[in-house]
Amino acid sequence: MGYVFAVLAGYLLGCSNMALYICKAKKLDIRNAGSANLGAANSTIVLGWKWGILVGAHDIGKAIIAVLLTRLLFPAAIYADAVAGVACVLGHIFPVFLKFKGGKGFASYLGMTLALNWKFALIVLVLVVLITVITDYLVAGTLTTITIVPIYMGIAGQNIWLPLILLIATAVIFYRHRENIPRMLNGTEIGLRSTLKKKKDKV
Repeated sequence: MGYVFAVLAGYLLGCSNMALYICKAKKLDIRNAGSANLGAANSTIVLGWKWGILVGAHDIGKAIIAVLLTRLLFPAAIYADAVAGVACVLGHIFPVFLKFKGGKGFASYLGMTLALNWKFALIVLVLVVLITVITDYLVAGTLTTITIVPIYMGIAGQNIWLPLILLIATAVIFYRHRENIPRMLNGTEIGLRSTLKKKKDKV
């Protein structure tokens, strides 16, 4: 029962999309601009960092709620909280209410990591910031993080099941970034500094 709840609750929470709510309020659609993605990164590119932070906080928060709620209601289901987190990430990426076209899942992945192991997640957050600043690409920090998290969870927990569960979300996020990777390698990916400069020039 705990795992059924984890999948359903996690997925439905993941389907909530703050970027879409903002688009409706502003009567615009960021799916037609920037990276054409309904997530925090594209919200920052198109709408500015304040809206990007709001979208990111929402996407992180819904994954935290999914994990903690499942853990609270079904403490005996050992990996149900991780399943809820992964389901939330998948709900964000493939929301049924948006014809399965959502964001790319990193913020929710970070929220899941925070709820599963907040101390390690803070280290991961610092790592993301450092890699993003050094490379100028958020995608570099994203892909590094989603690779490190399941590896660390497996080593720290000394079991195979938790990293295998997390690897589902990792694999899907890698797939969603399949177009960003070659752009990053050839230098045509939208960079952090150019985004911030563009927003500054508009002020």
